[in-house]
Amino acid sequence: MELEIRAREALIAHAREAAPAECCGVLLGRPGAIIDAVRTRNAADETTRRFLIDPLDHFAAIRAARLRGLEVVGFYHSHPASAPEPSARDVDEFSYPGHLYAIVSLQSEPPEIRLFRFTDGKFQDPGVGS
Repeated sequence: MELEIRAREALIAHAREAAPAECCGVLLGRPGAIIDAVRTRNAADETTRRFLIDPLDHFAAIRAARLRGLEVVGFYHSHPASAPEPSARDVDEFSYPGHLYAIVSLQSEPPEIRLFRFTDGKFQDPGVGS
């Protein structure tokens, strides 16, 4: 799985701008490549250290992907002060089998991005590092 530089830069910029809150968004691409990231509003209460993609933004991202000849290949969010590993809440709340899931960690410099594929109720490494 290739994470193109444009998408990588968009993920990091969004995470930095949202910190100390978590940011979230939608990953656009084609099979084998993440080409872009679309920011969405985080509909979760800022004090909860969690994310919830705003449903209206989610649908807008789907429409934007179609107009560009792309697909929604996954989702992302940030961990402003922790490692880029899925939390127990991430595992419990994620519900898009087969999709990619990116976590941007601002715990170190440069920020680290890890990608996972959600399969059989678990997050698995699809073979991409930061």
